[in-house]
Amino acid sequence: MSLSWSWKGIPIPSVGVYILLSLFIIGLSVSVFILIVVHNAAFLLFFLLLSTFVICFIAWNMLNRNHKAALSLFVRSFPDSDLRLAPHGQLVKITGLASCGSVSLESSYEKATRCIYTSTLLYEYGRLGLKPVNVNKSCCQWSLAYCERFSTDFYITDRKSGIRVLVKAGSGCKVLPLICESNIVTTSGCSRILSTHLRKWLRDRNLPAEARLLRLEEGYVQEGSSVTVVGMLCKDNDLLMIVQPPQPISTGCLFQRLLFPVDVDGLVLGISDSSGPVTNPGPVQHPQQ
Repeated sequence: MSLSWSWKGIPIPSVGVYILLSLFIIGLSVSVFILIVVHNAAFLLFFLLLSTFVICFIAWNMLNRNHKAALSLFVRSFPDSDLRLAPHGQLVKITGLASCGSVSLESSYEKATRCIYTSTLLYEYGRLGLKPVNVNKSCCQWSLAYCERFSTDFYITDRKSGIRVLVKAGSGCKVLPLICESNIVTTSGCSRILSTHLRKWLRDRNLPAEARLLRLEEGYVQEGSSVTVVGMLCKDNDLLMIVQPPQPISTGCLFQRLLFPVDVDGLVLGISDSSGPVTNPGPVQHPQQ
């Protein structure tokens, strides 16, 4: 049982950066020259507006290069595949009910059983100074202190064809989850006393158990949930499997969100009827089987 992930935005080539810088210097020089000689600031204003737009566009892509909204948009636009016609080695997307394989998971904090995927995130709140703050309205200073994510092999029954497929999401597979974590525990600024269950959970993981501002989030996918999987179809006689693609998947340009192409290296797993925000992946723990 394991889960790791890789999600990379395609950076701007260094040659492109040099070209943009050269054009900016040339454009600024010409604009200033026209302003001094002709006393017309229209060209300079147009150049500044155009430069601002380009800088904002690049900054937007840099800030969102690891944002799951881009991948969610790609998955929603990717058509459902027909497993009866799809050849071996094709990239497919299927949606259906999940069922556990030979190994099932249990969520870390809530102890939900018969899961195919679990994730637990612990955040700590840190701030400078002694001025009181409203923890419920401030999210800038929450930092991820601990994270564990697990996935395992499971079966999915395609709702389009009724075919049952084995999804190889276990050991050695890179999985990119589009799963929401729910807020389970939050200690307030007035009362930072930790519950007995939370203190035990922290001690079991060799984490400090003293009273402080914490937020615990947990997400999991149980057997019987409707999930969506994007991966490579592998046919072995009568056995159909969906495995991690050997090469990264490119989302292409996402014009709806003004984003450059994003490379996704791994198997995509999501809840089919979930459209809420998702949490960025963090460090991954690998349990022993």
